[in-house]
Amino acid sequence: MVGMTGKKTPAATEAARREDAPPLPHRFGLTSNGYGSLSRQFPSTPRGAQLARRTVVRQLGYWGFGLMTDASCSVALVVAELAANAVCHGRLRGRNFHVRVDYEGPASRFRIEVSDAVLGRTPEDPKLPPDDQESGRGLFLVECLASRWGWEPRNPIGKTVWAEVAAALPGSGS
Repeated sequence: MVGMTGKKTPAATEAARREDAPPLPHRFGLTSNGYGSLSRQFPSTPRGAQLARRTVVRQLGYWGFGLMTDASCSVALVVAELAANAVCHGRLRGRNFHVRVDYEGPASRFRIEVSDAVLGRTPEDPKLPPDDQESGRGLFLVECLASRWGWEPRNPIGKTVWAEVAAALPGSGS
């Protein structure tokens, strides 16, 4: 609400904050043996890609990976780039894209999967575009951050682009 002074009331500020924060379907940490998983669909829009990144970062916080840790920043960037590609190149009207992030503590790695509904546009080998080009660096960044990445057809339609990012268990010091 906006009061007579034209300023937002605390209730309106709190409501706006809650509106910006994407809801999480589950709020739990890693299992006792160091595994965690997040799986969720998002609308194939730029806002959906933004929500995907935010949701993953929040889940990483629940798992013990701080906001500014190397693991959190790397996973957030990979999710952002793959989600942006799903929205730009894999968008099919009426279809969402799917994000899955698994943390495998014993292997010290994240597996990130982003699935969309279009198989015809598959990822190419990443190459740096000319300096004056504004886009085209996403898969190059993914290749730099991931220990390995690739794509596979998705049944019944579309494709899944995946990447694996190395990260030690939170608080393990390694």
